[in-house]
Amino acid sequence: MSLRILLMRFGIAAAGGALVALAATTPAAAGDERGSAGPPNKTVKGQVTARSGLILRSAPTRGSAIIRVAPYGEIVKIFCRTTGQTVDGNRYWYLLTDGTWAWGSARYIDTWKTPRWC
Repeated sequence: MSLRILLMRFGIAAAGGALVALAATTPAAAGDERGSAGPPNKTVKGQVTARSGLILRSAPTRGSAIIRVAPYGEIVKIFCRTTGQTVDGNRYWYLLTDGTWAWGSARYIDTWKTPRWC
């Protein structure tokens, strides 16, 4: 594994840790117009629906670095959602927390409930 990839993964993990710390110290806004997807600091489960596997990336775009490929049917933990590059008409991306802190297109992940906003 190259030094560049290791540094990129470390940066993603550090950014994810910062998101967790921020979420733990920031009070929830009352009446958030985007809606709430449950208690803060909780992940939402989803299942990969891409038959050939879902490419997980370093940013919510199709041109960003590939972190890994999640196989069809894998159950993933979703930390939050954001908007990004549109994939087959779907502009949402999920930040996955299952050891990689990588982004996956919501187009290919079925969720049990809607994840909160990042």
